[in-house]
Amino acid sequence: MIIRTIFLIFFTYNLTLAKDFTVASYNVENFFDLKYDKTEYKEFIPNTKSNWNKTTYNTKLKHIVKVINDLDKDVIALQEVESKQAFDELAKNLPQYKYSIFKKYKTSSIGLAILSKYEISDYKLIDVKHSKVNRPILKVTLNIDNHKFIVFNNHWPSKRNEESQRVLYAQAIEEYIKNLNEDVDYVILGDLNSNYNEFETFKYSKLNNTYDLTGINDVLNTSIKGKFISKNEILKYDKKVHYNLWLELNYNQRFSYKFRGENETPDNIVLPKALFDNKNISYVNNSFQVFKPNYLIKDGKIFRWKIKNNIHQNIGYSDHLPIYATFTTDKVAKQIPAKVNLVSELYTNNNLSYPIFLSNINLVYKTQQIAIIKQKNDRAIFVYKNVAKLKYDKNYTLKINQTKRFNGLLEINDFQILDKKEDKLNKKSLYLDASKYDILENKFQNEVIYNISGLMQNNYLHYIFKNEERKIRVYAKNKELLPKNGQKITIINAHLGFYKSKPQIILYKKSDYKYAD
Repeated sequence: MIIRTIFLIFFTYNLTLAKDFTVASYNVENFFDLKYDKTEYKEFIPNTKSNWNKTTYNTKLKHIVKVINDLDKDVIALQEVESKQAFDELAKNLPQYKYSIFKKYKTSSIGLAILSKYEISDYKLIDVKHSKVNRPILKVTLNIDNHKFIVFNNHWPSKRNEESQRVLYAQAIEEYIKNLNEDVDYVILGDLNSNYNEFETFKYSKLNNTYDLTGINDVLNTSIKGKFISKNEILKYDKKVHYNLWLELNYNQRFSYKFRGENETPDNIVLPKALFDNKNISYVNNSFQVFKPNYLIKDGKIFRWKIKNNIHQNIGYSDHLPIYATFTTDKVAKQIPAKVNLVSELYTNNNLSYPIFLSNINLVYKTQQIAIIKQKNDRAIFVYKNVAKLKYDKNYTLKINQTKRFNGLLEINDFQILDKKEDKLNKKSLYLDASKYDILENKFQNEVIYNISGLMQNNYLHYIFKNEERKIRVYAKNKELLPKNGQKITIINAHLGFYKSKPQIILYKKSDYKYAD
């Protein structure tokens, strides 16, 4: 009885030691004080025609305080705070954060800060040599119930600068963490001015001066050979690799910023192997979220601090949304990868383990390089390369070794045929009738569509759907395939693709459409 009592006391004591805590990152967008230091951006020189004065300053302060209070997280990393004076006033309005730190270089316009409910036991400024923007990386060590937890708060150069400038920041972190033991718990977060999938689109960018090398993917090793590091496999690597938490969200939820209406992910939380080894501190699976209450979104756009004609309008918050994730000192149950046997599940599951086996698959469209396949009574998906063996008169069982998203389009880029049998199914029975279904909905991505007619204007097809005027972009890699402007066309069979967040009809052959009478 005594032994049992001791065990219960010990068990209960251990439970009380377990602690969950949440870490957030928020670029507040240029919170400047009212003191003229000669390092301000022009529109933030106080008490000038720009209208940056006590009134606008107090509104900006009030709005940041509201967001942080509503966010209500244990540790918050901030970017774009001008000065200790501005930060101290912010911290004074947030008394729940007993520990805080602000740092910047004297000649820099903006700095980095941390608000914490846990003790900050140490800090260091990591210098980034040869950087044009003159900003350090702020490394702080937190004491989480006697567990050491390191936060690297970053604000990398914007995309006004070439990728080589962001690579310098990634290399500075890499140089620091290479000397850390494998079981040291840390997070790399902040405004990295890099999308989680930078390597997929970067090679076509005018900022590519690094021979396709990206800081976030190739230096921090959030991807290896074009494949993202996954939670399921992160512990298998000998080298230091990192998992980007954006991968936990469905594709259309991945944004903390908008650029020309498109979703962007400049704010990141990147995790090492140590946070998945179930020692000391662990990441709580699927806790990553974007903080987006209604007041931060207006007319489908992020409600940023508004400056019009270089004059502050005294409304708005920030051009970034906060992001956050939860960690624990308790043990975390191993997450079992989703078992997938439907094409539709490839679109909705973010924790996949390959290979994946799909049966009852038919070919519905094909060129020399690409194909579209569809599972009976389910969805279609795009296949890129190695499609020569796929035939229209067969039904397949496939082994899927890899899928990826390219600019929002989900595709299979590595597969094998395991089995095939004769199938006389008319491929047209698997097409999507665009007169009956709203092709602008994301759930119809990669379908082969037909039965839609309209007028071509500036590479958009203008058409009527259920008595409403609609338009959809028409795209062809070979521009000679595009219908002429001002012509009426009818789609015979064409690929319904998506570019980032927007649907588009993709043409591969002249026979995909005809000119209407």
